[in-house]
Amino acid sequence: MNGPMDHAHAADPKLAGVAAGLAPFVERGDLSGVVTLTWQKGRIRSVNVLGARDLEAGAPMQRDTLFRIASMTKPVTTVAAMMLVEAGVMRLDDPITRWAPEFAHMKVLRDPTGPLDQTEPAKRAITIEDLMTHRAGLAYAFSSRGPIADAHELALGSLIDNPMTPDEWMAAIASLPLTYPPGERMHYSHATEVLGYVAMRAAGAATLEALLREKIFAPLGMHDTSFWVPPEKQDRVAALYGFHEPTGALRRAPMPTHPTPPSHMAGGGGLYSTVDDYLPFARMLLNGGEVDGVRLLKPETVADMRTNRLTDLQRQDLFLGMPMWAGMGFGLGLSIVDKPENNMFGAGPAGCFGWPGAFGTWWQGDPANDLVMIYMVQHSIPLTPDAGAMIAGGRGMAGRLALPVFQRMTYDALGA
Repeated sequence: MNGPMDHAHAADPKLAGVAAGLAPFVERGDLSGVVTLTWQKGRIRSVNVLGARDLEAGAPMQRDTLFRIASMTKPVTTVAAMMLVEAGVMRLDDPITRWAPEFAHMKVLRDPTGPLDQTEPAKRAITIEDLMTHRAGLAYAFSSRGPIADAHELALGSLIDNPMTPDEWMAAIASLPLTYPPGERMHYSHATEVLGYVAMRAAGAATLEALLREKIFAPLGMHDTSFWVPPEKQDRVAALYGFHEPTGALRRAPMPTHPTPPSHMAGGGGLYSTVDDYLPFARMLLNGGEVDGVRLLKPETVADMRTNRLTDLQRQDLFLGMPMWAGMGFGLGLSIVDKPENNMFGAGPAGCFGWPGAFGTWWQGDPANDLVMIYMVQHSIPLTPDAGAMIAGGRGMAGRLALPVFQRMTYDALGA
């Protein structure tokens, strides 16, 4: 595996201009800092390291800076579950009640934004595939409107810093009614957190971290990827900043950094990682399940993950206020660009796949160009059902405009 310092920061001459395109976002104070990595056809083509990981401490961003990758955790959890599918431990059409009896008698809201006591019994059980495609009928508070949003906040507490044990958390989420019947709609949700705990139970693992370490982190040499940051690595963590309306400038957002293993390990959003650590994982999915002689999944399993599962009707639903599915579909834990001419949310041809994180982190595998792009920032925005529309034009969202610059400049430079 490529260690953090194996390659100099100097960009391939073709990609040397990308840093200059990103620098103004840091200089203007739209972002505290950014680290990007571009890998193509067997080698790292470019690494850019700009700005500060901690503005108050004057600590510069570094190549080995640790980022909260938020929903970039979801593909990792899904790969671990797919490894269990390959091993015959579970099947995509298995009801999750086999390992999560808490979900045995689910109720569904009659109106997704209506009263919590107006429900009917779910017509069928949630399956493993439902969890992987966000069609389980589950929700996030931030993706919901009406009483169910408040009920999530009340029952589940914090997304990031949650004191519940896995069993307590699973009981809490199963106590809430489903927003939609299983299988009916694509509704972004806690489904991957549930998947993580189902996989953990099915594998008999002590924790989700233990499962991910055995299946993915250890084989791929991902030594900096974890749900917690030990004391000796704490100073490598990038601070999180958001736009502060009264001052019009970035302000540090309070965000804990776990120095010990947390009790709730969120398979949908809890990991810390670095550009070099995430690279072998992305390359593994680009290369049909194998990287540097280590095979995690069969090629046909990865092809399955990278194939859209959403129906045409499901693709009409907005994603956090955006027509996300006009240009891309969703497979198993991954989005897949299949109509690039309609894709407002990235650059790259049909077949590109990935899944971003709420704090602005993003990555993409591009099979047509044998390319992996990884982009790491820590930029906080309010998460709401309309967050996507807000990013497109909201005040204080300038930090998010650096990503399309990175995407576009990289593709232009590569002539891809």
